[in-house]
Amino acid sequence: MTGSVRDGVDLADWFTGAGLGVFVHWDHASQQGIEISWPIVGESIIPGRDRPEDEVTVEQYHSSAATFDPTRWNPAAVARLIRASGARYVVFTARHHSGYAMYHTRFSDFSVEHSPYGRDITREFVDAARAEGLRIGVYYSLPDWHHVDYPAFTDADRPYPAEHQPQFDPQDATQRHRRPSPEAWARYVTYLRDQLTELLTDYGRVDLLWFDGEWERTADEWHTRELRQLIKSLQPDVIINDRLTDAGDYATPEQGLPSTPPAGPWELCMTMSDAWAYRPTDTAYKSSRTLVEMLIETTSRGGNLLVNVGPRGDGSIPEPETVRLKEIGSWIAGHGESVIGVEPDLAIEFSGPVTRRPETIYLHLVARPVEAFTVRGVPVGRVRGVRLLGAETSLGFTADRNVHEFVADEKARIGELRIEAPEPTGALVDVVAIELEPV
Repeated sequence: MTGSVRDGVDLADWFTGAGLGVFVHWDHASQQGIEISWPIVGESIIPGRDRPEDEVTVEQYHSSAATFDPTRWNPAAVARLIRASGARYVVFTARHHSGYAMYHTRFSDFSVEHSPYGRDITREFVDAARAEGLRIGVYYSLPDWHHVDYPAFTDADRPYPAEHQPQFDPQDATQRHRRPSPEAWARYVTYLRDQLTELLTDYGRVDLLWFDGEWERTADEWHTRELRQLIKSLQPDVIINDRLTDAGDYATPEQGLPSTPPAGPWELCMTMSDAWAYRPTDTAYKSSRTLVEMLIETTSRGGNLLVNVGPRGDGSIPEPETVRLKEIGSWIAGHGESVIGVEPDLAIEFSGPVTRRPETIYLHLVARPVEAFTVRGVPVGRVRGVRLLGAETSLGFTADRNVHEFVADEKARIGELRIEAPEPTGALVDVVAIELEPV
């Protein structure tokens, strides 16, 4: 589910063209090897599944809060791994729908502060990520399925029905399922404001706020406009996603590329496997090549890719996710200029994704050519050369143009290039760069 974006947003320079970010989904239930939050309501987060992957009671889900002690949690090492992936920013789950705060909060006892671990995990990670030069994003769920005033979700509330979504509610608000009294809801909204104030006051500069769960209430019930005013009064430069309905800055499609790119800034969030949190039985990992292709496809349509990792209950990053982050980083080290700080180029006709800078056009060979290939819509009068990224090999090419077409400036002439097929370099995806003379 996604909310809506305000019109006329002037987004911070760092976000547009950032290319890659890393999401971190984690709470105490990772000790049980189950998905984050969703087992509470008995729901699967995998499309097409008619039953949950993790069948536990609400009490069983919450029970591991009492034993949370991630002895292998090394925030500096995790931040270094993320930086080495080529990511420019991180988003960490300060509090998910389960209500468990991964930081020290004065407004709930249900937090890591009251676990055997005791230390402020969010602070540790934010400080480590900032030391690596990463932009800081904080995930915060609007619902809290543990809070008495929300109200707390119980086994008796299952199954999680469509009535939780405002668009399916009866007109008579008194018939709404799981709606608290006006007095309880007022207390809950105050709780939201108080926790957001903590996160935006006590943790240094926060570059991005990633809200979620907006579908359970209307924008008016969440008081999204007022929340935005509060947020901006505390951190004027923070970017807000669209799940703070009618008060966000950018769109957040999830788990798959939209058929049409959203208007304005956007980001695709995606798991490496089927789950957001650590599940040892979830082995359906996307390959590193598939993840790089998703990065390329996303940036070629003007978005960023936010790829997820889920630490184990002990705080360590699963090996398949570590390997993929390192392999993505190796590819970005040789090819990052084609996906970071670039723009889409929809005028170019090519059999793969295209990005560009003012004086370079990047062709991503997601399907390896076996012979010379054609690119149309190129300003052929400005072409200085063609090279293969990573190998820095020059490629032969010929330019064709409509000789019967008169142009006042030959540099403005549009035509097609026929480029010799390069030998594969062994990279996850090879990239060809067309170098252009300045206008």
